[in-house]
Amino acid sequence: MTTYQQKSFEEFRVGDHAAVVRTFTQEEVERFAELSGDRHPAHLDEDYARASRFGGRVVHGMLTASLLSAANALLLGVPGAITVEQTLRFLRPVRTGDTVTARSEVIQILPVQRRLRCRTTCVNQRGELVLAGEAIEQKD
Repeated sequence: MTTYQQKSFEEFRVGDHAAVVRTFTQEEVERFAELSGDRHPAHLDEDYARASRFGGRVVHGMLTASLLSAANALLLGVPGAITVEQTLRFLRPVRTGDTVTARSEVIQILPVQRRLRCRTTCVNQRGELVLAGEAIEQKD
């Protein structure tokens, strides 16, 4: 179980960050397909995916993006916060067996609203940026 640090809004500084790392398996992709209802053959059918522009099966973009939720939670700690906005740009496909590092970094502190603007990124094991965006977090 992950332990979340105690951190008040006033303790945050620009540059604070957290990261999580995960290697995706085909079993996880299949479980995500069941949970989400997204059973597109690009994720599940090797023959179909091989003939696509991806040249093989790919991990759901939203499964990859879900790692940002974990990175944000680790960064924010307790008491909690809520994500009020998250932008995503999917830049490269992620394949099963890829190890993805999701990172959330505070880039702006908005004290009046008690919000943090965070740069959110996912990078594969080759150091390639596969997903980029920003999150706005409302801290308790």
